[in-house]
Amino acid sequence: MKVFKLWMVALLMAFLSIGVSAVPDTGWAQDAVVEDEDTITVDGDDLLIDDVAEEAVEDTGEAIEDTGEAIGDAAEATGDAIEATAEDVEDALTADETISDVGVAASTDSIFIFNSLLFLIGGFLVMFMAAGFAMLEAGLVRSKNVAMQLTKNVALFSLAGIFYYLIGYNLMYPLGSWSIGADETGGYLGAFGVAVLEGVGVARDAADDYGYASTGSDFFFQLMFCAATASIVSGALAERIKLWPFLIFTIVLTGIIYPIQASWKWGGGFLDSQYGFQDFAGSTVVHSVGGWAALAGALILGPRIGKYTAGRVNPFPGSNLALATLGTFILWLGWFGFNGGSQLAMGTVGDVADVSRIFANTNTAAAGGSVAALILTQILYKKVDLTMVLNGALAGLVSITAEPLTPTLGAATLIGAVGGVIVVFAIPLLDKVKVDDVVGAIPVHLFCGIWGTIAVVFTNDAATIGGQLISIIIVGVFVFVVSAIVWFILKMIMGIRVSEEEEIAGLDLSELGMEAYPEFSKG
Repeated sequence: MKVFKLWMVALLMAFLSIGVSAVPDTGWAQDAVVEDEDTITVDGDDLLIDDVAEEAVEDTGEAIEDTGEAIGDAAEATGDAIEATAEDVEDALTADETISDVGVAASTDSIFIFNSLLFLIGGFLVMFMAAGFAMLEAGLVRSKNVAMQLTKNVALFSLAGIFYYLIGYNLMYPLGSWSIGADETGGYLGAFGVAVLEGVGVARDAADDYGYASTGSDFFFQLMFCAATASIVSGALAERIKLWPFLIFTIVLTGIIYPIQASWKWGGGFLDSQYGFQDFAGSTVVHSVGGWAALAGALILGPRIGKYTAGRVNPFPGSNLALATLGTFILWLGWFGFNGGSQLAMGTVGDVADVSRIFANTNTAAAGGSVAALILTQILYKKVDLTMVLNGALAGLVSITAEPLTPTLGAATLIGAVGGVIVVFAIPLLDKVKVDDVVGAIPVHLFCGIWGTIAVVFTNDAATIGGQLISIIIVGVFVFVVSAIVWFILKMIMGIRVSEEEEIAGLDLSELGMEAYPEFSKG
């Protein structure tokens, strides 16, 4: 036993002599000499081995205890860091998502960057639709009115850009600052004020919505939808409306009418919160709104001279079907940005897969509408009508816009095909009641917008037939009544229709003093 104690003391002394920092320096271990089995001499003093061993063990125990406390403190600090990191990851996801839900843990920087990029790419595709509307209308009006239609399309797009900035954007997206209503119960009238972008070179902590996208990209994307609404009105009222009354109406439509009703769904308003209204990219919010405004204008404006005589409908063939076809293809292309960008997210694998699904469904719906019109006109008229085929494609696109994500390819094709059928029957129906729509905008955008909004219930369980119908009615009544009031006021104050002589001569000369095709002029 004594031998064991000697070995233990020697080992402890050796351990201490190598300078382990955790054990305090006692000073007695440097000149220790073992005299016999019971004692040890340290600095000239004889000490009992048992006492030395006991003291060494005690000092070592204290050192080990101190080291354990240090390790515990380090472990606690590490645990706090891990917990904080986990909270950051959880905050980066939306409130109802987990990493397993989104399929990949995307950094917030990536989400912000790719969402903003989606809005910008989608936005310039939708902007290109302005060219599509211009070409379609230029091709479907008579040659004496082409320059007027081109002028209206450039002017309306420019005015929409200014007045959506001055009034419309904050009316549409009040971000909780409702003038009437609240987010909890659903707003009715948004905020008044100009749109304000983020600062130059904004840092992540200063971004308006770091978990979503840049304000500039969102403003740009939403503006394009607003301008598209005014383009719908332009074609329906062609060949007899004065330029300046139309542009004044455009200001009211893009600055006030469109943003107010759009806020009811996309701005978190009452149609969204109270009725669960589902309109993914705007079959009602955009297209039927343009259709209702056009219908009100067509009724107050009246038909073109000679369109309906002696109980007959006299066709006025368009000036250039090649331009009309080009315009249709441009609109078809732009619709990928219209619907695909409305996914409003491109930061995860799931989001990108959904955008691709939307593209595919959008395309096949247009194909379904075009083919349906192709076949149906052959059956009804014994010849294919190109203008009906073009409008059939657009009808399919409008029909799928309310829900381009959830349908299968087959269902999307059928939804678009029904839109094509609606157009073929609706265009002659309007002629029977003497509503003169030059380009077929009302059947395409209003009738098929209603159909597409109802069709959501077939593929999206979140939609209810009651919620969809009541929302269609509320939006329709609001837009039609307000538009009719504005058109009537303009008619009383300044007149909205050109004179009979000016209409016969053509609006290019009477309103603009120039012609789109001067080399073909009889003069």
